Amino acid sequence: MDPGLVPVLMLIAVTATLSLLGVFGVQWLKPWPVAVRGGVAALFVTTGLAHFIGMREELVAMVPPALPAPELLVTITGVLELAGAAGVLWSRTAPWASAGLTLLLLGMFPANVYKALHGPVASTMDELVPRSLMQVVFLAATVSLVVHYARTPDRPFSQRRP
Repeated sequence: MDPGLVPVLMLIAVTATLSLLGVFGVQWLKPWPVAVRGGVAALFVTTGLAHFIGMREELVAMVPPALPAPELLVTITGVLELAGAAGVLWSRTAPWASAGLTLLLLGMFPANVYKALHGPVASTMDELVPRSLMQVVFLAATVSLVVHYARTPDRPFSQRRP
């Protein structure tokens, strides 16, 4: 299996598993955003840990040369991904964490493009189209949460609960 697929598979597998548990009677998993929040958390724990374990050098190499301090940027984005993963699990911070993760994905997209165009292509997931499509899937998950919380009329955005 292509290691580049692990994050998207984590998102899909955890979201699907939690959704099924909700269908089969686990009450706190019945609202769909709870399942998506779990999938998003699994996704960002997986990618956040990669900033420190296993893929750090590859991630540092992805930083476009125009940006300063690539190692620091990889550390900061890794910490933000892990913090976002934790934040999306707690109902009170989930709207803000999902919005922050959405912005983080958008901010890191140029590094993905740079990797696809200038980095070594070690797998299919390193190419521009698959890499971009994977980012669209990640954005769909985080944006779906932002939209859900923004559209819930009975509570203000900052007071969300599942």
